Amino acid sequence: MQKTFIKYTFAIMTSAVLLIFFINLFYMHHTLKTQQLDTFYVKIEQVIHTLENNQSELLLMKENLDQDYLTRAKAAAYVLDRQQEVAMNVSEMQYLAELLDVDEVHVIDENGIIVYSSVSQYIGIDMAGHPQTEAFLVLLEKGEENSYLIQEVQPNAAENKIMQYVGVSGDNRIVQVGFEPKRQLEAQSRNTYNYIFSKFPTDVGEEFFVMDCETGALLGHSGSIEQDASEKQYPFEKLFECSKGVYIKGEDNVYRYIVSRQYEDVLICATLPGEILFHRLLENVFPILFYLIFIETIVILLLYYLVKKKVVDGIHSIIESLSAIADGNLDTKVMVDGNKEFQELSRGINAMVRSIINLSARISSIIEISGAPLAAFEYESGTKPVFVTSGLGELLAISEQQATALYKYASRFDRYIHSLMKKPIKGEKDIYQIGTSRYVRILMTRDDQRYLGVVTDVTKDIIEKQRMQYENTHDSLTGLYKYRYFKQVAKEVLQSMKFEEICAVIMLDLDDFKSVNDTFGHDVGDQYLQSFASVLKDMPAEHFITARRSGDEFCMMLFNCEDKVDITAYLDNFYIALGENQIALSDTQYRTISVSAGYAWTRKDGMDIEELLWRADSALYEMKRETKGYYIGYREKKETKEKTT
Repeated sequence: MQKTFIKYTFAIMTSAVLLIFFINLFYMHHTLKTQQLDTFYVKIEQVIHTLENNQSELLLMKENLDQDYLTRAKAAAYVLDRQQEVAMNVSEMQYLAELLDVDEVHVIDENGIIVYSSVSQYIGIDMAGHPQTEAFLVLLEKGEENSYLIQEVQPNAAENKIMQYVGVSGDNRIVQVGFEPKRQLEAQSRNTYNYIFSKFPTDVGEEFFVMDCETGALLGHSGSIEQDASEKQYPFEKLFECSKGVYIKGEDNVYRYIVSRQYEDVLICATLPGEILFHRLLENVFPILFYLIFIETIVILLLYYLVKKKVVDGIHSIIESLSAIADGNLDTKVMVDGNKEFQELSRGINAMVRSIINLSARISSIIEISGAPLAAFEYESGTKPVFVTSGLGELLAISEQQATALYKYASRFDRYIHSLMKKPIKGEKDIYQIGTSRYVRILMTRDDQRYLGVVTDVTKDIIEKQRMQYENTHDSLTGLYKYRYFKQVAKEVLQSMKFEEICAVIMLDLDDFKSVNDTFGHDVGDQYLQSFASVLKDMPAEHFITARRSGDEFCMMLFNCEDKVDITAYLDNFYIALGENQIALSDTQYRTISVSAGYAWTRKDGMDIEELLWRADSALYEMKRETKGYYIGYREKKETKEKTT
């Protein structure tokens, strides 16, 4: 009987396994195709989005540069109108070009001849001799003051060099400035298909290419433009039919899964060899077949066991349940059917276990009545469950489901609680951070293999302590470090520096701050200080420590620098950021904050923080004696760069 039962069971289970396998095979193939189609759709959309973004950025950059170039051309005309002697000297014209940050400056007279120029070999060129230069003669024909022409990027007439020119008319002449369009050309190069594909992540076997919809010419490829994307591999006419993903067999007898999308006058295609999809299919379905066979084997063995074992002895069941309860598995229920005596015994044992469980609930109720934010736990090493009072999960910020899983096994709970206790918060003992806003104190004691612990919520105490620490170390108006705390932090940085690194201390003093207070009031003065502090806070934290010294005096420390060039570069960036930050003094008056600074630098063990501060202070006073609005190093000549306004 047992052999017949197992024989038929094996036949039925094997048929079911094969049916499930083939159904899953077809379903998984469809799913992989759909996933690959979605992946290609997303990536093609990213290519299109990149193209459109690049085009928009290019257009916006051109508009901004055109306005900037026009402003510089008008500035050149303004200077030459008031200082005509500048135009008569090539070196002066070159200096003017350098001052305006342009590559060329030309003056064209009423006859269309370049009479003055920053490029000596251009003097005497007749503008009517080439279409590129001839376009500017329209400004002379109009005869209007302040009319202008912004020419597109193109080769110039003199040297066939790629340039962009802007001309402004006035007083029977044209003032023209020229620029090498490096930024435009670089931006255009980033908008090519090959460039986009070179930066575009592709998975193994994936290829992306673009073809002209009219001619079928290959415009770009994720490998390179030379890579073979021929008619043999990708029949051009069939590519238009691949919008929803199609397998295509090329003349090279290779099946490829291809997805295409038409965008404007091009066809963007994504392809993957069918062999890769096939391998993915096998990787997905064969483990399922293995699991099905494994489950079939287990089920047959279980059925064999159940047939062999006709009746499970009730006494053995009770003994096993009692052993589990003795091991601490209080969730165990004694369930024995068959006769009235076993049922009564089962109910008595279960009632006893419930009484033990209720003890935990009573202890939790006592804690709740006391109102104390604490919870307790107890466990033994091993796989036994954990005894806990209510509220522990809430204190540890874990969900009910997570708590149930943790309490089930003492070994798991032990790993969890000790992982929390590995990282106490800085400066505290037995206090640990839970999540982002909770702090608890965890105290544990061990008796042989038994652990007892108490968890208390100390969030309010820690937050209050942190608030007091913050107020002791930070300026209340600006939020920057206080000067005393700054010196402490700077000293620690100085001691921890590497020998090949340098650092610098910078003392800063706001220029004319008293006049702001006297003219606009202390509220505006406070806003003035806060605005300056916001610029200090925006400096990269990996290089800057900032503080308020007193009143309108501030200080910084620059660290993680390789040489003095790094220091001056960071200071230049600071002054650039300061120049871009304007504060409203009233409804009609705005001002860029002006600050004078002095700095001193050192290597590790070069000098202590007090010496650095003294030197930086000396440099600051030297700066304020000579001029204002920029920075100077200790015992060094003032930087020749133009002051930030």
